[in-house]
Amino acid sequence: MKTSTIIILTLAIVTNILAGCNQPGSTHESKSNFVGEKGEVKIMTLNPGHFHAALVQKSNYHQVSPEVYVYAPKGADVERHQALIQSYNTRTNDPTAWELKVYLGDDYFEKLLAEKPGNVLVTAGNNALKTDYILRAVEAGINVLADKPMVISPDEFPKLEEAFKVAEENQVLLYDIMTERYEISSILQRELSMTENVFGTLKTGTPEEPAITKESVHHFYKYVSGSPLQRPAWFFDTRQQGEGIVDVTTHLVDLIQWEAFPETILSKSDVEIVSARRWTTDLTPEMFEKVTGFTGFPEYLQEDIAESVLQVFSNGEINYRLKGIHAKVSVIWNYQAPEGAGDTHYSIMRGTNCNLVIKQGEEQGYKSTLYIEAHENTDLAVLESNLQKTVAIDLQTQYPGISLVKVNEKLWHIDVPNQLRVGHEAHFAQVTEKYLQFLIDGKLPDWEVPNMIVKYYTTTQGLKIARDQ
Repeated sequence: MKTSTIIILTLAIVTNILAGCNQPGSTHESKSNFVGEKGEVKIMTLNPGHFHAALVQKSNYHQVSPEVYVYAPKGADVERHQALIQSYNTRTNDPTAWELKVYLGDDYFEKLLAEKPGNVLVTAGNNALKTDYILRAVEAGINVLADKPMVISPDEFPKLEEAFKVAEENQVLLYDIMTERYEISSILQRELSMTENVFGTLKTGTPEEPAITKESVHHFYKYVSGSPLQRPAWFFDTRQQGEGIVDVTTHLVDLIQWEAFPETILSKSDVEIVSARRWTTDLTPEMFEKVTGFTGFPEYLQEDIAESVLQVFSNGEINYRLKGIHAKVSVIWNYQAPEGAGDTHYSIMRGTNCNLVIKQGEEQGYKSTLYIEAHENTDLAVLESNLQKTVAIDLQTQYPGISLVKVNEKLWHIDVPNQLRVGHEAHFAQVTEKYLQFLIDGKLPDWEVPNMIVKYYTTTQGLKIARDQ
């Protein structure tokens, strides 16, 4: 056989193989086929019972198709979602252009899997079946961007581990929406904690005085996108929403890992739960009606009612060690914030030179503010000089407009301009843009998946221990 003939046949065989690999359903199909083209990402929104699902679409994205496929049961949840999207489409400033294709029916998830009109699933809603939905979605070869929490019970945690394993095998990306990494005070706290001539090194801490503490206060009655938020009644059923200790604490545990061990691959063996506890927030029928619109408590909440008051296990605390470092997270839910206030965050990282403290109370005008507190034995002149250089040379380059303000001889705070305080709702676009880049890259950073597993192991083990108390 002539050489030219062999070459032609070889090229034909290779061409056929490659063509076969690109056929739908082929086991060799590459999922890493995103290149940043306009509209290449097609979103499928699953049962959007939480307003976070809409916040993903508060902005337009070049890479995302305006056609979004919504699959949900009939009811108020999906109606509220559609109304929020419509408000974004019709606003005066920078309106969006989403076109919702909505399927309503009790078989909404089976219908989604059967039709699969998109390539990215967004899920933010009732958490009772979320872990199962995530697993089945990645088994079907669908990328998933999930609101926290991905799992709400210790029994379901192995299913989430399996989902990450299957996602890797099927070359799809499973990622959760960690908005707090984009809050400027947390970013600056992390940056300074990695500056040894300012912070020193992170202390080991004790259970009584952890090296790093994160506390979060939230409110059931609040405003979202300028309007009073009406929550679904199931939000107050911890069997569907999850207890506070596995819900909001997801953000806090994530921040501890992200700040104390930046880009370090963690494992479950690095976690030791020292103690955990949980307690309730009590709601009268009048409070419940104001925040949900329901004039009475649904049947599924009856076992949580005592003397006509709904008792919700929305509060929790976990004291634990991570790679030997003592850490504590706690979440509190109140009914309504004081006038002019909102959700608040407190955090402290204890270093050998100083403490990095975030406060967000009345004194700060309810704006998250980072303070640098010097220790008694710290050389104040050296610390101040290093701090001034770090802010002026390094941080101001990355975050224009910030400045260092001296409060007293041992205390400074970072002044942050309003343009860097984009707000919680805008953080959803930042997370989504990051995820879109991950799709183009075809992978997450090496540390993200193992650390998501560690994060949910911490929260679910914390819940298990708190329930056993």
